[in-house]
Amino acid sequence: MRDRIRRRHFLAGAAAAAMTSGFWSKRAYSAIQPQVLRIGITNPRDSQFGVGALEFASYVQHNCGGRLRVEVYPAGEAGGELEVCQDLIAGTLEMAFASSVVFSTIAPELSIFDIPFLFRDLTHARSVLDGEIGKAALARLEPTGLVGLAWGENGLRHLTTADRPVHRPEDLKNLKLRVPQSEVMVASFKAIGAAVGSLPFPELYTALSSGAFQAEENPIATVLASNFDKVQHYLCLTGHVYSPAAFLVSKRVFDRLSPEDRDALRAAGLVGSRASRTYIDRVEKSGIEELRRRGMKVVEDIDRPAFVASLASLDGQFQKQFGKDNIDAIRAFGK
Repeated sequence: MRDRIRRRHFLAGAAAAAMTSGFWSKRAYSAIQPQVLRIGITNPRDSQFGVGALEFASYVQHNCGGRLRVEVYPAGEAGGELEVCQDLIAGTLEMAFASSVVFSTIAPELSIFDIPFLFRDLTHARSVLDGEIGKAALARLEPTGLVGLAWGENGLRHLTTADRPVHRPEDLKNLKLRVPQSEVMVASFKAIGAAVGSLPFPELYTALSSGAFQAEENPIATVLASNFDKVQHYLCLTGHVYSPAAFLVSKRVFDRLSPEDRDALRAAGLVGSRASRTYIDRVEKSGIEELRRRGMKVVEDIDRPAFVASLASLDGQFQKQFGKDNIDAIRAFGK
């Protein structure tokens, strides 16, 4: 409820700003101040999303001749990822840095990236996203009303639980597990046997604290930045899904920019993407020890082959949904 109220205040403020600008002609208002691009992220500033968004904003500040200014709205102030993407499509918000799990309801073909154990490791995943496969995936967003500037990173997703370690698929039996609003991830964990539910990220901490969910799954950086160690006792290093993130612009907004400013935003996307990956690399090395220091019990002996085998029943469904050739191309990339 608190997150919904905060979002209403955000939207009301944006509407007030738009009304104020109406007192000026477009030319006069532009002469007074730069065009503001608000970018919504669901994580705190001290996270892979926050660091990436701030680097993006800094690049724009120094490379757009004062014509554009980026304002970062962290920690779900602009809403959950699905909400902010819907606002981008409607043109009521300018930008977002959002994880790929949100695309399942916007560009369903891109939820191919949510297939568990699709990527071998971070190097494999980044190579795919930076290559032709990743570029083609971003291009698929434009018909929906979104412009994808660059692929950044959310990271490898791991399970955390309140009351049990997870080593094998059967350890998830009937566990109340929150997953993002991704049909692929919901189907995957249901196949394993968990009691799965979806919930916007800004509401997750409260749901874990109240016991509405016993478990969740997110990258190490997100677990740290969100202080999930206070409501979860086990960190299980499953690395089941690699979660990319994309810098997105409302197509309605992007189409009104000059070619020079469009190029600057694409360059800023690459800068922000590198920053998010650098943050992930640092936290993946130090974050596990930090969470252990905070009191979480770290489970490292994960039976990965057993998890892969538990999902075999979904192979046909995913091949029909995304195309066997597309899945095989990603898995074979770089071999």
